[in-house]
Amino acid sequence: MQVHDVELTISAVEENQYPATALPELALVGRSNVGKSSLTNVLINRKNYAHTSGQPGKTQTLNFYEVEHKLYFVDVPGYGYAKVSKKQREKFGKMIENYLTTREQLRGVVQLVDGRHAPTEDDRMMFQWLAYYHIPTLVVATKVDKVKPNAHNRIVKVVKEGLGAAKDQDLILFSATTKRGAESVWQWIEERTGVSD
Repeated sequence: MQVHDVELTISAVEENQYPATALPELALVGRSNVGKSSLTNVLINRKNYAHTSGQPGKTQTLNFYEVEHKLYFVDVPGYGYAKVSKKQREKFGKMIENYLTTREQLRGVVQLVDGRHAPTEDDRMMFQWLAYYHIPTLVVATKVDKVKPNAHNRIVKVVKEGLGAAKDQDLILFSATTKRGAESVWQWIEERTGVSD
């Protein structure tokens, strides 16, 4: 999709702050610093629209980006960051769970994992949780430009096995530097949300 118009409409904590529209929504989840902002910026064709937090784990709101007045990208707080207190983690864990399980406009989730490493236990737990609730999920392995091309097939195997995913699980290798995989991610989003140019 060609994106010309995008707006961060709300940073929400409570359900009553979510946008009151019927537009389809697509959530992005992943560990802190996995590259959610970078993926968002590539997808919406902006350099620094979605900001990378200087402090991992600091983003504690659901950020709703309205794209082309057709859909929302919902940036979900990063998980698995140790410096955030247990109480804070529980608080925004409940906020995330509530959004992902009750939001009728949600059409799917893009889960980002670091393509340079095997998935963490947090990655696996999130993937299995999404599967349990039958939420359509696209796994995106980020930072693959930092891995030798002859190891790319191995990334797919390691990530799927690490998450406990089926062999036919949708998985795309992505690089914010080369933009590899961006078109494929958009294709999956368009299929899930029914929007197009």
